[in-house]
Amino acid sequence: MKANLFFKYLICYLLIVISSLIILNTVGAGRIRNGIIKDSIRSMKVEAETITSDYMKGYYSGNMSLFDVDNGLKTIDTFADARIMIVNTLGEVISDTRGASFDKNKNRRKLPGWLLARDSYVGGNINELSNSSAVVVVSPIDIDFVLKGYVVLSMEMSEVDKDAAYSIDTLNISFLILGVTFLIALLFLYRISIVPLRAVIKAAREYAKGNFEYKLTIQPNRHDEFKDLMDTIEYMAKELSLMEDYQRKFISNISHDFRSPLTSIKGFATAMIDGTIPPELYNKYLNTICFETDRLTKLTSGLIELGKFDSHQALLDIKEFDLHSMIKQTVEAFEGKCREKYISINLIFEGDESPVMADKGKIEQVFYNLIDNAIKFSHNDSDITITTKSKGNKVIVSVKDYGVGIPKESLKKIWERFYKTDSSRGKDKKGSGLGLAIVKEIIQSHGEEIDVISTENAGTEFVFTLSKSGV
Repeated sequence: MKANLFFKYLICYLLIVISSLIILNTVGAGRIRNGIIKDSIRSMKVEAETITSDYMKGYYSGNMSLFDVDNGLKTIDTFADARIMIVNTLGEVISDTRGASFDKNKNRRKLPGWLLARDSYVGGNINELSNSSAVVVVSPIDIDFVLKGYVVLSMEMSEVDKDAAYSIDTLNISFLILGVTFLIALLFLYRISIVPLRAVIKAAREYAKGNFEYKLTIQPNRHDEFKDLMDTIEYMAKELSLMEDYQRKFISNISHDFRSPLTSIKGFATAMIDGTIPPELYNKYLNTICFETDRLTKLTSGLIELGKFDSHQALLDIKEFDLHSMIKQTVEAFEGKCREKYISINLIFEGDESPVMADKGKIEQVFYNLIDNAIKFSHNDSDITITTKSKGNKVIVSVKDYGVGIPKESLKKIWERFYKTDSSRGKDKKGSGLGLAIVKEIIQSHGEEIDVISTENAGTEFVFTLSKSGV
């Protein structure tokens, strides 16, 4: 495939992963760093209040020694990971967990007033406190509403950056694990969708070339929409193959059936024109021309009729009518043919009337074709029996002859267009091979069923159903 789907999926995936990592390590890193700073300030304020209440009040009230205060502050420093200083009202550092504690010397470090005036500060430029950027929290020491000094907690910004980097690394690792998971999912998606899709495309191309024997390979035990699609395509290929075979047979049959009468018509007409046939024989050969013309007319009408069914244009005019009366009228049209072969048509009806719901004209055509077929293949001086009987909401109709019958190997083929049994070819000079195909199409278009029972040299019976009226 040009620019196949998997390549597109992979490109989109990589773009998402790379852009997400960039955003996470820029915008995300800044937000995480700010969050850690806020959390640090919050926790250092709590520690400062704890130092004031637990240590400085005890010291200024004389309940705790300098030594105890110093040790307590160092312990807090260890757990809080923050430098702790005690500053007097002059801003002088009198205690430092990471320097001199309660130094009585006069050369004490002094913190700037602007810093002590704030409750927190983030940044650098505090040479008296740190050589680098820091997070600083200042908490006043109020003893009985008297300001005694300040508790100052500071944390190097490098510590904050370490925590931020650890959090970012954790997120990156988690994101990469998630990315690998999605990549595996993408490969799985490729396996279950793109691979069978390519197989379908290849099969479609082979079928388009006319290679209907190509086998579409699918994964075993697969039951999903792709399996349905593959089955549908295979079914379509089989139908196209059958249609191709049918078209070849159709063209061959129709060419033969049209060529034969046209050849006769042209031959006799040419012979009459050039004088090969004398005028006194014109009537004979004109009758032959008319006979062959009737064959062509019947063939053309049959093709038009079947074409309507194929294109779903054969609209049915469903009305109520008496089946028995219609059968009697149709049988009367065959009196001449029956007389020629001394054939009797016996009518065995259930009841005087049999109202049905169907297209009367189409059903007349069914009976005409079946009776004509029965007479054609019946022996001289034989019978044809037409029977009707009711069963539930249906009327079962039977047209039975006692003629040559149909060979067993031909029973499934008699409904095919242009098909003629070997036994019929010598008898059916005028037949088109479309009569039974039209019969089946008419019955099926009514939503009914038709079947045939035949024994060679014993006769043939056609049985079909019609819907009763008023049921």
